Amino acid sequence: MTTNNSPLFSAHEQALSHTPCPQCGGELVMRFGKRGPFLGCDHYPSCDYIQPINHNDGHVVKELDMPCPECESPLVLRQGRYGMFIGCSAYPACHYLASTEKKAENTDVGCPECHKGHLTERKSRYGKVFYACDQYPSCRFAVNNKPIVGTCQQCGFGLLIEKKLASGVKLQCADRKCHAYQDPDSADKTA
Repeated sequence: MTTNNSPLFSAHEQALSHTPCPQCGGELVMRFGKRGPFLGCDHYPSCDYIQPINHNDGHVVKELDMPCPECESPLVLRQGRYGMFIGCSAYPACHYLASTEKKAENTDVGCPECHKGHLTERKSRYGKVFYACDQYPSCRFAVNNKPIVGTCQQCGFGLLIEKKLASGVKLQCADRKCHAYQDPDSADKTA
């Protein structure tokens, strides 16, 4: 039995159809960096040519019966890296994407700190919903739970929040120092 000591696969430098480097004529090989795979010259570091590998932005799941507002091509439902989205079938010539984000909901609750703005529903970069003053950055007031118009029975703070517990929905003072639960019978909530 003969043994072959050559590796079956090279871990980081797989040759791709022997494409020549446009700068030096060397061979382009697939390499892996912190931002993903790319094609690089095998004469590196004397030749620093790199070429990104363009992956599709998602495969088509279904063609929709709606025209693109920008180029009149049909819109398609695609599955991408971050989930489903609606885009133009003429991509990359047309970069239209249908917005799935709903508009920020403006509550009728006034800001208890600056007394100028209203609390608006927002989303954090991780997708968590919170309510913040629309006068940001001059006012930095924010709460994580739904704000309710009312006054705290213990400290007199002008805002309550709706807290969902296993025992049911309760009202709690929105002041960071108080956080007292309110008696639902005597809480003067108006919204």
